[in-house]
Amino acid sequence: MSDKQPPAGVKERFPLARLSTVRTGGAAEHFARASDDATVQELLSWAYGADIEVSVVGSGSNLLIADDGVRGLVVKLDGSLAAIELEGERIRCGAGARLPAVAARAARAGLTGLEFGVNIPGTVGGAVKMNANAYEGELARVLEWVEICSADGLERRTPHELGFAYRRSNVAPGEVVIRACFSLTPSDPEAVATNIAGMRARRREAQPQGIRTFGSTFKNPDEPRARGRSAGLLLAESGCNGLQVGGARFSEKHANFIENTGSATTADVVALMAEGRRRVRERFGVELEPEVQTLGEVRFPWQ
Repeated sequence: MSDKQPPAGVKERFPLARLSTVRTGGAAEHFARASDDATVQELLSWAYGADIEVSVVGSGSNLLIADDGVRGLVVKLDGSLAAIELEGERIRCGAGARLPAVAARAARAGLTGLEFGVNIPGTVGGAVKMNANAYEGELARVLEWVEICSADGLERRTPHELGFAYRRSNVAPGEVVIRACFSLTPSDPEAVATNIAGMRARRREAQPQGIRTFGSTFKNPDEPRARGRSAGLLLAESGCNGLQVGGARFSEKHANFIENTGSATTADVVALMAEGRRRVRERFGVELEPEVQTLGEVRFPWQ
């Protein structure tokens, strides 16, 4: 462990629950905001020299943070690393930009291809790392390149070089996506706006609104025993709608969403997930796997 002092701006024991949409979890051992490439590289170089792990928190919309907090350095991108710039038929943006905002900017410019992004409530960096897709839209189709920062410097990768698979990429520990470029197609602005409005309406109709949640809890299974049922349908048919443990509750509207009713801890959420998973396994023989990402020592009892 290096005795080198952390860079300016690094805070100790920073509470993280406020940075997650479900509002659970403890504090980061070290926390910093970064608004430019140089700051990210300085932070990563310090963390590498100090032999501590680095995590990035975006909009916190698909995140479950350990109640005991997170060891190492947690970074949040803002400033120029959350900016959105239009360049002809391309949109360049910082990885800290929210994907719905990028999709809306594209729509106003009459560019099509990224409409599905309005229904992914995360940042560009998180969407790239997790290969986030929705409503038949595919990130890899419109992503031209990303810039990734590590302690060694900057590297540009194409979608082909990102190793995209279902809900994952090859972005490694110690690497931070800091920028992305999307190549889109000109279209009638009204048609794009109509498409986006339709996607927003589908989301509002299908998913609970106005609750503290991290989005989808489990991945949709692809094993034969599921018979094409989604995770939400399997949970609903297993009696999970409204099921509650502590302050955590499966939504009455969509069983694959967990709501913090006001006092939930991450331990409550994990216990509720375990019970929902057990019910689905006993009724259908299907083993659901978490879609939510974790930060810190979050232990699922079945793993």
